[in-house]
Amino acid sequence: MSSFILGVDVGTTSVKVVLLETGSKSLFASHTLPTESDIIDSSGIKCVCSACVPKAKEQDTVRIIDTLNRCIDLLPRDKLQHVVRIGVSGQMHGVLFWRAKSGCDWSSGVFTARDTSQLITWQDGRCSSDFLSSLPTADSHLSVATGFGCATIFWYMRNRPKFLEDFTVAGTIQDYVVSMLCGLEGCVMTPQNAASWGFFNTSCNQWNIETLKGAGFPLHLLPGCVPSGELVGRTRADWHDIPAGTLVGAALGDFQCSVYSCTRLPTDAVLNISTSAQLTYAMPPGFEPPHSPQPASSIAYFPYFPYPFSSYLAVAASLNGGNVLATFVETLASWMKELGAELSDSHIYEKLIICALNQGAGDLRVTPTILGERHNPLALGQVTNISASNLSLGHVTRALCRGVVDNIASMMPAESLQRAGVTRIVGTGSALARNEVLRREAEKAFPLPVVYGQNADSAAGVALVLCDRL
Repeated sequence: MSSFILGVDVGTTSVKVVLLETGSKSLFASHTLPTESDIIDSSGIKCVCSACVPKAKEQDTVRIIDTLNRCIDLLPRDKLQHVVRIGVSGQMHGVLFWRAKSGCDWSSGVFTARDTSQLITWQDGRCSSDFLSSLPTADSHLSVATGFGCATIFWYMRNRPKFLEDFTVAGTIQDYVVSMLCGLEGCVMTPQNAASWGFFNTSCNQWNIETLKGAGFPLHLLPGCVPSGELVGRTRADWHDIPAGTLVGAALGDFQCSVYSCTRLPTDAVLNISTSAQLTYAMPPGFEPPHSPQPASSIAYFPYFPYPFSSYLAVAASLNGGNVLATFVETLASWMKELGAELSDSHIYEKLIICALNQGAGDLRVTPTILGERHNPLALGQVTNISASNLSLGHVTRALCRGVVDNIASMMPAESLQRAGVTRIVGTGSALARNEVLRREAEKAFPLPVVYGQNADSAAGVALVLCDRL
């Protein structure tokens, strides 16, 4: 009888689960469900404030866990009985608080959330630039930003200290799932998630204890740290026909797992264009990141997997990807509505791609950084080289797609990829998959083969990680 690994990804908008057959490493089954967990006020409008906190971004923990249970319930029960390991990944940076001994309820045969806070997500914006500048200097190569777990805890410490008194444990949402499955009283966290919280030194894999202690930080809320890919416990009870005692891995970051899922060679780079855009490759073994943040650099180094894998990924993460194209489509739809004509966004998008495919390369130039960039937050979008002959929809759409690709390529130039030994680029992401113009521009921008067909999938990635460690 075949054995399986259950891979779980607790995302920002949905939960995905997969069953990976251990012998063939092939996906046997998968299901995805939206969590619909954004906090809604009594008027039915998505809250921009949680309990009157400006720019807060929170999600309903109970709904997220309910969605997880419903998703797993859709998998074939006869195969769940033969799950030998469970891997969990999820959204990084965010923070969830719970009580160690009563963080969930198993009385219904599946665990449901209890005695937890809402999930404060990575999109949380309550920590202003002034607030962040007031925090102590972190001993880390990664800068601290709003939405990062430690920054959020600092905010509560200074603004709502009594809130923290209700809880004894903190972690990411994926860390919480692992803790509840295994019945852990505390929280264990991998460097992938710890680095995303801030105030964590990835070279020695330790929190900045002395710095945080000196600032009055509640140290008891810091999780213990274990290597990425390590097993941390066994399921405390039967769970959707998965036997009690099934091994569970420490929770991993969704970005690292998505990269792991679609790379086959250490010389692969991954270009992902979905809502945003990322270009990444694995650094060689032995690489050490800078000792301090490089805020003006377009490349950051994220913890990956220890030996025999690379310990770090070099990542150019752009805020401007498919969302820029979506904004263009929404703008056109708005203009048309004002002119008395209406078309759906999807219809407009399809027409734009057709127009751009029928249009040769023009000289119109679009810099699409309408959302700025982390290394250059004040950057704005620009359109240059405008003439009377290059303002057709085809010209503009083509230039916009070229601009999205050129922007990420400027953050991580092809020369740096070649110096790193990259031999091909794996293209993935929803925007790249549905837009042939983007694919053509990617193939022009990089003097390396660009291949498709390996979809980045965090749930499959975390299952593969545990499978490779069998």
